[in-house]
Amino acid sequence: MQFHHHGYLSTEPREKPAAGIGLDRPDELPDTMDVMIVGSGPAGMTTAATLSSYPDVHTRLIERRDGRLELGQADGIQARSVETFDYFGFAERIISEAYWLTEMNFWNPDEENPENIIRTSRTLDDPTGVSEFPHLIVNQARVLDYFAEFAELSPSRMKPDFGYKFVSQTIDEDHEYPIEVTLEITTGPKQGETRKVRTKYLVGSDGAHSPVRQSIGRHPIGDKSDHAWGVMDVLVETDFPDIRTKCAIQSHDGGSILLIPREGGYLVRFYVDLGAVDPNDGGAVRKTPLEEIIRHANEILHPYTIDVKNVAWWSIYEVGHRVTDKFDDVDDGKENEKNPRIFVTGDACHTHSAKAGQGMNVSIQDGFNLGWKIGQVLSGYSDPSLLHTYSGERQEVAQNLIDFDKEWSSLMAAKPEELPSKDYVAEFYLKTFEFPAGFMTEYKPSELTTDTVHQDLAKGYEIGKRFKSAKVSRVSDTNPLHLGHLHEADGRWRIYVFGDQHAPADSKNKANVFGEWLGNDANSPVVKYTRKNTDVNSLFDVKVIYQQPKEDVELMQTPRIYRPIVGRYRVSDVNNVFAVLTDDNIFEAREISGDGAIVVVRPDGYISTVQPLDATDAIAEFFDGIFTAQN
Repeated sequence: MQFHHHGYLSTEPREKPAAGIGLDRPDELPDTMDVMIVGSGPAGMTTAATLSSYPDVHTRLIERRDGRLELGQADGIQARSVETFDYFGFAERIISEAYWLTEMNFWNPDEENPENIIRTSRTLDDPTGVSEFPHLIVNQARVLDYFAEFAELSPSRMKPDFGYKFVSQTIDEDHEYPIEVTLEITTGPKQGETRKVRTKYLVGSDGAHSPVRQSIGRHPIGDKSDHAWGVMDVLVETDFPDIRTKCAIQSHDGGSILLIPREGGYLVRFYVDLGAVDPNDGGAVRKTPLEEIIRHANEILHPYTIDVKNVAWWSIYEVGHRVTDKFDDVDDGKENEKNPRIFVTGDACHTHSAKAGQGMNVSIQDGFNLGWKIGQVLSGYSDPSLLHTYSGERQEVAQNLIDFDKEWSSLMAAKPEELPSKDYVAEFYLKTFEFPAGFMTEYKPSELTTDTVHQDLAKGYEIGKRFKSAKVSRVSDTNPLHLGHLHEADGRWRIYVFGDQHAPADSKNKANVFGEWLGNDANSPVVKYTRKNTDVNSLFDVKVIYQQPKEDVELMQTPRIYRPIVGRYRVSDVNNVFAVLTDDNIFEAREISGDGAIVVVRPDGYISTVQPLDATDAIAEFFDGIFTAQN
C-alpha cells in the first residue's frame, strides 16, 4: 500500500482522496445517474466496488432490503476470489476471520460392515500450489461488508441506496439518460410509493428470478435435477472425528453428506442428501421438516451421531442448472447495430448447486469483469462497443461451470455401487480441483485478448488466464514480495516488463529500450492515452523485473517510466523496479524466456497479451484497438 504522495497522512490509508462525484455525492437517490445496479449480493457489490474507483462515473446501487445483509447463504470462497479480494485490499483481514479449507477427507461404507462409514482417503485442497492464497469459508455477509467498505472509502464515496425495488424499465436512445427505471419504495414513510429515475446503464444483479432479466426478455435455459438436499448451519455435539474438516461422505444406502466447517471454530454446514424426488409432486419435498434432515444425517453418519444444539439457518433445495441465453440486452447477430445498455450478473444469469461452492465466486468475477468495462467506457477511454465483451466472455464461463457442476452433483448423489470405484469421487476431486478453485477461466481471443503467437516467451503467464503471482525483490527497499499482490482494483492496466539477459545498466538491455519508448514515444499508449494534468501512472501501472539480483540494479539509472513522478507534490515513485530472488526466481517459476517479455494485464487481473520486448508496434496496435483518442 502506498500513500503520503498527496501529503502526510495519519488517518486510514485505505481511504482515497475524494474526487469527481465523491466531492459532492447526493445522499439520496437522485433523478439521474450513470449506472444503476439492482441488488447488493456478491455480483452487485463487486460491480459497484469496481466502479467506485472511477470518480467521474456516478454509480448507484439499490437494494430492496432496509439495510445490510445479516445472514448469507453462500459461504465458500475459492482461492481465485481471495486473490481478487487482495486487489480490493481486504484479503488479509478476511483470511484472518475465515475457516481455512486445507484438506478434504472422503468417507465411504466399510466393506466389512457396510452399515458403517469409514475414512478412505485424505486429499490436500490445493495439491499443486496453484495459489498462495487459501480456500476459505466465511459468511457471505462479511464479504459484502468488505466490498461496501472499499466502495465507501473510494474516490467516489459510494454507498448502497436501501429500500428500493426494481419494477420496470423502458429505453429511449435519444435521451441523455436513455433508461427510465420505475422503482417501488420498500421502507420508511413513503413505503409502497413508486418513483421514476433515469440512467445510462442498468445492471441486474437481482437473483435467480431477476426482474431486470425478465424486463429485457432473457430466459434461463437448462433443467432441474430430480434430486433434493437439505442444508443446515448448526452447532452440534458429536463423536464424528472429522467434524472440523471438509468431508464428502457416502453411505451404503442412506445417501450422502457434504460437510463443510464454518468460520469461528464451532459452526458446521451439512448438505444432506434427501434422495430422488417426483417431479410431479408439487414441491412436496420442500416441506421436509428440519427434524427429518437431522434424522437422515444421523442415518448417513452411522456409527457416528450428531446432537444438534443450535440451528443458525436451514433450507431445502432442488438442484437446478441453468444459464441465461445472453447476459445483455442485444440479441445475437445484432452486435454491429447497437451497443448494450442493460446487463445481468450472478444468479440472474447462472444457477447451479451449492456444493461446488461456485455461486458467489463466479458472481464476483462477473461483477469485476463488467465493472471495469463500464467504468472505462463512461470515463471516455473506450468506445461503448467494448461492452459486448462482457456477455461474450462470461457466458462461456457460466456454461463451463454448469457442465462441471452437473458432473460433481451427480457424483455426490450417486450410490457407491454406481461409481467405477470406491475412490472415484476423491480421484475426480483431485483431477478437477483447479476448476472449482477458479483458475480454469480462459478468455478467448478478442479485442481484449490476443492470440498466443508469443506465448513461449512467458509460458507461466497464459494469455486469457489470470495473472499468477510470484515473488520478486523490490530494488528500492530490498523487500521480497509477491508481484501480483501489488495489483489494485483501481481500473488501471498493468504492463509488466521482464528484462533480458543484458545487464540492467547495459544500453542494449531491451527492458530499458522498451521503457524509453513507453515513456516518451508519441505512439506509446502511456503517452497517447494518459490525459494531461493527470499522473503518468494514472491509467497504466508499469513495472520492470530484471533477470539479475537487486545488487546489479542501479535504481536511478532505470528509465523514467519505471520511476514516475506522481502526486500533488510531484515526487518519484521508486517502487516499480524489481529484481529476481536467488532462491525463488520468477523467471524460472513462470517459465519466462531469457530474451525477456512484456506481459499486459487487464484491470480485472486477466492476461491480455504476451509480446517480445521489441514489439512496440504490436503493443501500440493492441491498445489502439481498445482506447479512444485522448488529449
